[in-house]
Amino acid sequence: MCTEFLRRRPDFPVMFVLLMSVAVDGCATKGRTGAAVGGGLGAIIGQAVGRDTEATLIGAAVGGGVGYIIGNEADKKEAEKLSTADYSQQAGSPLSGTSWKVISLVTDKPNPYRSIVVEFRQDGRVITTKTSPSGSVTRHDERYRVVGTTLIVNKPGYLINAKYRIDGNDLIIDAERIRAVLRRL
Repeated sequence: MCTEFLRRRPDFPVMFVLLMSVAVDGCATKGRTGAAVGGGLGAIIGQAVGRDTEATLIGAAVGGGVGYIIGNEADKKEAEKLSTADYSQQAGSPLSGTSWKVISLVTDKPNPYRSIVVEFRQDGRVITTKTSPSGSVTRHDERYRVVGTTLIVNKPGYLINAKYRIDGNDLIIDAERIRAVLRRL
């Protein structure tokens, strides 16, 4: 089945590899990467077995779901491993030892805070202090690390990968469901 298809479409493996590399490169988590790769492979297998659109779509859906589950479990294991890792190497990162105040925050949730201050410590901890309109203060203590232009923040149970850049006294952070501009204190 596959051999005959590949004889008719010798360019298919190249197209598939290019498509998957673009899809995987844009995926911020292993869950998304697993969904993209699983969906692609499932579509190929569905088409090879069923030889129709319905089989291809079913294969893509099943493959994407299975790929996401496998990738999401890998993300959870990575977050757990990172939560116990030694982050003391962050002393050399450009964020280490700096404090920032959020001046702009765009999320999919309402922002019920009067101010948010973020402190990146040299020991790999990031402390976020939020002050509500009523004056009550909450603090979140998480772990962080910097890899190239990616800021990784985690606590057991979750992992956030965000692109970041420093522009003068501003820190710009772009993540899946958040965009923030912070000003150096």
